[in-house]
Amino acid sequence: MFENYKTLEDLGANEWPNVILWAAPVMFALVFAEWGLSIYKNRDSYDGKDFLAASSIGLINVGISALIKVALFTAVLFFWNIVPWKIPPTWWSFIPCFIAIDFARYWAHRVAHEQRFWWATHVTHHNSTKYNFSVSFRLSWTQHIKFIFFIPVVMIGFDPFVFFICHQIAVLYQFWIHTEYITKLPAPIEYLFTTPSHHRVHHASDEHYLDKNYGSTFIIWDRIFGTFMEEKERPTYGITKPVSTYNPVTLVFHEWYDIVSDLKQAENRKEAMQIMFGKPGDEVIKNRELRRAQRLESQKVPAAPILNEQEPSLLQKER
Repeated sequence: MFENYKTLEDLGANEWPNVILWAAPVMFALVFAEWGLSIYKNRDSYDGKDFLAASSIGLINVGISALIKVALFTAVLFFWNIVPWKIPPTWWSFIPCFIAIDFARYWAHRVAHEQRFWWATHVTHHNSTKYNFSVSFRLSWTQHIKFIFFIPVVMIGFDPFVFFICHQIAVLYQFWIHTEYITKLPAPIEYLFTTPSHHRVHHASDEHYLDKNYGSTFIIWDRIFGTFMEEKERPTYGITKPVSTYNPVTLVFHEWYDIVSDLKQAENRKEAMQIMFGKPGDEVIKNRELRRAQRLESQKVPAAPILNEQEPSLLQKER
């Protein structure tokens, strides 16, 4: 199986372009342009502390990505090498690869909202009450474990270089949809692609907007799988359990801390699994204690009346 195994050196991975790094100066320029426009129009799109928190989280995430780059590339190579079929790195292979990556991103994103363990890798991106270009920098330092959702794409046989470039473009696409200054685009674009309007809905904490519009580049997946919602009124941004801090460490790890705290109170394996992989808002421990309190209340027997020594008996009263 490994007689034709290719290594990172064989593929020249060290020379592959870092598209996101190239785009970074443009992204920061657009952030400051949007911030200036917000001040000029007297809008509350930006908060200085929130911006610093997002930038700190983003810069540390870039550092983590660089540190684990070789490990991730090695994993991609391993799964690519074990499949006997290969798709040659031609111009047309980029198209199906990008579509396959976007399909995987839809499900990775959806699972990250529907299971608490994965939500902990993603909540950092949602815990800002602002919505602007800098929010795209708020990517959790633990998000890289979601790589497992992309293994099937690698095993289709796409060349690792093609996979790498398509994945970077998919990540880069997320930047421009984090703004309130782009309203609705022409209907064909709104129908096929994820736009700022669609993604604003996704970042809302309003009950009717929750868990909608998971699409990364293509919104068509949401239309197919029933998770699409059109933007009506302006959303309220943030999460349903706000985190009142600008500390980057807390913003990244608060949900992990809550999970560990709840796991310590789990009474059995089933309850632990519910805590880990149930819906993020299930509050397993709190609801368990509430049910117990309700059962105890319903089982209470009314106490028999106690006769006061000073009070005459019924017989005395009749006399």
